[in-house]
Amino acid sequence: MAKETPALNTSSMADISFLLLTFFLLTSSINTQKGIARKLPPPPQKNEQQVDINKRNILQVWINYKDELYINFEPTDISQLKDRAKEFLSNPNNDPELPVIEEKDIDGLGKTRVSKGVISLKNDRSTSYNMYLQVQNELTLAINELRDELAMERFQKKFDKLGESKRKAIAKAIPISISEAEPENVGGNK
Repeated sequence: MAKETPALNTSSMADISFLLLTFFLLTSSINTQKGIARKLPPPPQKNEQQVDINKRNILQVWINYKDELYINFEPTDISQLKDRAKEFLSNPNNDPELPVIEEKDIDGLGKTRVSKGVISLKNDRSTSYNMYLQVQNELTLAINELRDELAMERFQKKFDKLGESKRKAIAKAIPISISEAEPENVGGNK
């Protein structure tokens, strides 16, 4: 007579494994990437006319296939981009070559100088992702520093330390005015 092998009842093990898996999925946090915050323009309407923008209100930033940076068709080092963008957007001396500045009455701020400047960013399809991100970081830094300066001037606090209504007011005074064009293949790359 053959001996029977004792068997373990594993049906409850599957239930416990499922409960543990569910517990860890619900209690762990998943690291999500936030990406680059940009407001896209609305899709064009069929009968909408194209809006002409004054050339002095546009700062053209271009990155070619060799990762060379140009501002208004002049070769520029990445270390100068933030300061050039800040000067362009703020136009502190009402320079006629820089964007038009208009006085607007903004809730929570009162009369405030608001730039009509737009930064037009264009890159080649072969531009490295690293260079593209460096340019994005410099432009974002410029806007954040301008917002911090205005927040310190008006509220004696940095922008990120303000309440929601004050942050919205500062964001209206210094909007993220960056327009990105579709990348192109230009400049002799393959």
